[in-house]
Amino acid sequence: MATAAAGAGDRSVSIGRIFSRAFGTIGSNPLTALALAFLFGGLPTTLLAYAIQNHSHQAPDLLGVLGATVVGLATPACTIAMAMITQGALVRTTIAHSEGGVAGFGESAAAGLAVAFPLFVMAVLSGAAIGLGLILLVVPGALLYVIWAVAGPALVEERLGPLEALRRSRGLTRRARWKVFALVLVASIGSWLAGGVMGLVNTDLLGGPESLLEPLPLGPPARLPLLFYSLNAVFQTLILAMWAVIQTSLYVELRDWTDGPSTEALADIFA
Repeated sequence: MATAAAGAGDRSVSIGRIFSRAFGTIGSNPLTALALAFLFGGLPTTLLAYAIQNHSHQAPDLLGVLGATVVGLATPACTIAMAMITQGALVRTTIAHSEGGVAGFGESAAAGLAVAFPLFVMAVLSGAAIGLGLILLVVPGALLYVIWAVAGPALVEERLGPLEALRRSRGLTRRARWKVFALVLVASIGSWLAGGVMGLVNTDLLGGPESLLEPLPLGPPARLPLLFYSLNAVFQTLILAMWAVIQTSLYVELRDWTDGPSTEALADIFA
């Protein structure tokens, strides 16, 4: 209780506290957090990659070309949708942990599915604006990413519409954007390092570094081993889970810093 009270009175945004809350969420409820990220993120993403790679072995007839076009258009939409459902579900898990409770798999999954469409719309709108900013001058895109860093958790937790969530995120990050940028940078570096390790493992599975120097074979690409897809599913699960809980932990930190602790948190502090 004393610890919670002290945290409520600390009026600065703490990156250390954000990471502690994020890792605490997964550590206190690992099966739920990782199962959600696997079911809605790692598994469908890997199955989609397998379907695309398997489709490349089919004869390039008209039907195959049409199929490739459909897959090419559907892949980004499916990837975004699955990521948003994962985020929505893990928002509930992280919020429950931050308030001293535990959200089960069913409760968290239902929360993610209930807001899948508005989250998808918000992701498309913000992604298009951020992408345009990155293409034009880089800095505007990075700034928009920081400004809208907690729009997803705000939409889920506060039952906002896509545009309202973006405005809410802009307000929450207004006085802490350098810290938000630092958090995103640290999390991105960690993700890049993990991706590098995964790349080395995949390179070894495909024949070692020397295989990268060999000329590309003619015809359809070779089929990738099952272990490659299994490791990819694990990697995607961990990355999606960590990004979702870090983003939500940032939202909780900014919300408590701006608005004060939630009613549930105050009840826990003075219980």
